[in-house]
Order: sequence, then structure tokens, then C-alpha cells
Amino acid sequence: MTATISKVTTIGHWAGGKSFPGSSQRTAPVTNPATGVVTGEVALADVDDARAVIDAAAAAFPAWRDTSLAKRSQILFAFRELLNARKDEIAAIITSEHGKVLSDAAGEVSRGQEVVEFACGIPHLLKGGMTENASTNVDVASIRQPLGVVGIISPFNFPAMVPMWFFPIAIAAGNTVVLKPSEKDPSAALWIAALWKEAGLPDGVFNVLQGDKVAVDELLTNKTVKSISFVGSTPIAEYVYATGTAHGKRVQALGGAKNHAVILPDADLDLAADAMINAGFGSAGERCMAISAAVAVGPVADELVAKIKERAATLKTGDGTRNSDMGPLVTKAHRDKVASYIDAGEADGATVVVDGRNPQVDGEADGFWLGPTLLDNVTPEMSVYTDEIFGPVLSVVRVDTYDDALELINNNPYGNGTAIFTNDGGAARRFQNEVEVGMIGINVPIPVPTAYYSFGGWKASLFGDTHAHGTEGVHFFTRGKVVTTRWLDPSHGGINLGFPQNA
Repeated sequence: MTATISKVTTIGHWAGGKSFPGSSQRTAPVTNPATGVVTGEVALADVDDARAVIDAAAAAFPAWRDTSLAKRSQILFAFRELLNARKDEIAAIITSEHGKVLSDAAGEVSRGQEVVEFACGIPHLLKGGMTENASTNVDVASIRQPLGVVGIISPFNFPAMVPMWFFPIAIAAGNTVVLKPSEKDPSAALWIAALWKEAGLPDGVFNVLQGDKVAVDELLTNKTVKSISFVGSTPIAEYVYATGTAHGKRVQALGGAKNHAVILPDADLDLAADAMINAGFGSAGERCMAISAAVAVGPVADELVAKIKERAATLKTGDGTRNSDMGPLVTKAHRDKVASYIDAGEADGATVVVDGRNPQVDGEADGFWLGPTLLDNVTPEMSVYTDEIFGPVLSVVRVDTYDDALELINNNPYGNGTAIFTNDGGAARRFQNEVEVGMIGINVPIPVPTAYYSFGGWKASLFGDTHAHGTEGVHFFTRGKVVTTRWLDPSHGGINLGFPQNA
């Protein structure tokens, strides 16, 4: 089916405080997933376009680096206030291009705003250390300074929150930013750029580069760009990390996930069932922190599956502007790919308890719809378990013991997020100690940390050793200097070719 084309807007780049279309003739369609209607054409940068945006960021860096912390904080606070007052505007943009329901889009913006608020405290976060008289008449001080131009490559599923994991801290620390949003939902980035300008951010400090692999590769190889922050699939994260580090860049590349929730026999099954619905089907499962595998331990599986099925039947799938619980998937191709996993799971012997392949929806017929799907009796050999599906498909895996559940998770190549549901404090404490995953929830299904802690996984879910936001983010976007100072009296110290010694 060919998507209907309505009034189409041109979505360009942003550099030096203004938008520009670029010189490339290549574009990609931007579609409203709830209607199937093409609403925009986003520019796909060529190398010249990418360099123009990077050069704008480079030109702005010296002045921004030398701007006082007090002034930077004032601009951060102004941006925070504007964002808080107008978050409904960006939520509507997100819903129109991504498809998630408005309440979910607003929640995404609020979580990103937490990092803005964290970055408002940058004067305290950048405090160095100082030791007086470390050696006779010698003082030693440590300072943190910005890197320069930093690149951010963000995914389609959180067009506001994921960039906000990075750019508030990067900007507050004195860097200039080039953001490369997903070409599937590029408009939120431009709205953010205009808001920064309104907040008083100097031109060129925040820039937007639209595009595909051409733009990404220029960010990864251009020597002006000093760091890369990436969120996306594991194969691309690995490519970004390998290419960026090979070109001398500092890289944090957050990859894919296969998040498990362990439900122990003593768990509150109503709480666990609610949590599986929320974490499995929120944002149509298009979250890197979505629960996609519910690991039922011992005798609880039948009752748990029944409770999830009962709740799934109450969910309303439809247009995100119509008070629905779950919206469409981002593209038709992705919708069809996710549906194919349901086909494969059924063919492999999984039980289709709730089938979302032909949902009743409150929305246009050409929307990219897939309803909540629950598969039972899933085994680790099935593709529905091994692959990151990124859709509203929840698999129930049955195991006999806690040790079996732990082994299942630790043997998985991903290590992004996990959860355990139990009333046993000892079991919970053992789980948090033994599980090989970066973010853990205890009776919390989506354990996304607050902004002053870091976000990041283990194993194939993270390439690089630095997580997003928190104090790790401050360290990622700065580098250290140590200054050793000696002020002598007028007499000469004499000649000494030996290695300096402390005394």
C-alpha cells in the first residue's frame, strides 16, 4: 500500500542559530504512523552539509568555552523554564511523527527535563580540587575543561528524552553540540533548537544535522568532533564505537536490549501482571527498557499468564491523540517485521495467548497497527526470545527455580535492564548482586535511573566504559588538567637536571 501524501513540509538542518535546507538533493519521507500519511520530507545531508553544521559548532566553541559558569547556568535555567511551560508542544510533535500516545510523549519530555535540571547545577559538578603546599611552596590543582564539538546520534523511539540525556550536560560543561536525530521523527530536534535560541543560547552552540549514514560517518571521522554519544541497535552501536575510537574520539555507544522480569513464587501477582502490561506494551514496546521476557518461576506461570491476558484485553490501541493506551508502530516496515516474529513464535511452538496481528483500533485504516501480544511457553531457542523485537510482544518463559532464571539472564548477550518481583528481601538482594545487567528494578518494571545516577547497560548493551547522564556524563563531556604551581622568592632556584622530587 502506498502512503497518502498530504501537505508536506520540508525539514532541514539547524546551524549557527537558524535553519537551512542544505545542498543535498536527497530526502526521506516522514510519516504520521497513525494515519499512514506522509507529512514531511527530511533533508538527508551530504558531506558538505555535515561539515557546514560541524564548522558552525566549531566556530562557536571558543566563546562558549570561555563563558562563565554563572552565565551558562542562567541559560540552562531559562531553557528549563521554557521547556516546562511548553512541553505540550513538543509532545504533540513526537506523537505526530513517532506515534506514541500524548501522555507517553509528555512523560518522555519530563524525564529528559530531569537531566536539564541536573545540568543547571553545573558549577558544583565542575568543581575541581586543590592541595596547598603539596611540596614545599608548591600547590597542585585539578580542573575539568570541555572537549569541544561533541556529536549526539539519537534513535527514533525517544526523539526528545535520549538527546536530553546528553546535550544539557555537554552544553553546561562548555561544549558545542551537533545532534543527528533519527530521520523517522526529526522535527522535535528543530523545536528544541529554536527553544535554546529563545533561552539565550549563543548561535552555534546547539546544532541539528539531519541525515542517514552519510551524516553519521562524517561525525565519526571528522577530526573536529571530539566525542560521540549514541543510542541504537547493538550492531550499529558496535560500528559507531569501532569507527569513532579508531578516529581518536571518546565514544559512549548504548546498544540493544532483551530485558527480563523474574517473577518469583512469593510475588504479588497482581502487581507483577500490572507491571508486565506497563513495561511490555507502553509505547508499543518501542523502548530499550521494555520488558520483553517475563520469566515465571515455579508454579506461578498459569496464574500470571491469566492475569496478563485479562489486563491486555482492556487496552485500547489507536491514534495517540484519541486517549488511547497504545499507539501504532513507527513505520509500516517495522510493524510488518514485528508481526513476523509473532508468526515465527507460533510456528516454533509458542502459545499465542493474546494475538495483536489484527487489532481493533481507534484510528485510520492505513495506520501501522499492531495490538498487544502475549506468547506463552517460549523457549530460549526461539527467535521471539533471542532477538530484540522492539514491539508490543511479551514472551513468557517458564523455569523451575531462581537459579534457572538467573542463568537465563546471565547467559543472554544483552545486559541493559532487568527486574525481579518478590516479597523476599534476601532473594532481591541476591539478585541485584548476582545478575549481570546494568540497571535493575526490584518490584520496579522499568528501572530507568534518575538524572543524577547514570543510565547504561552491560555486555552487548554498551560499547565504551561511560554511561549516560549523572556524574559519568559530566566526566564524559570534560577532560582533566592538573596544574602544579610554585611561586618563589626573588632568589634563583639553581640548576638541577634531576627528575623533580617532592620534598
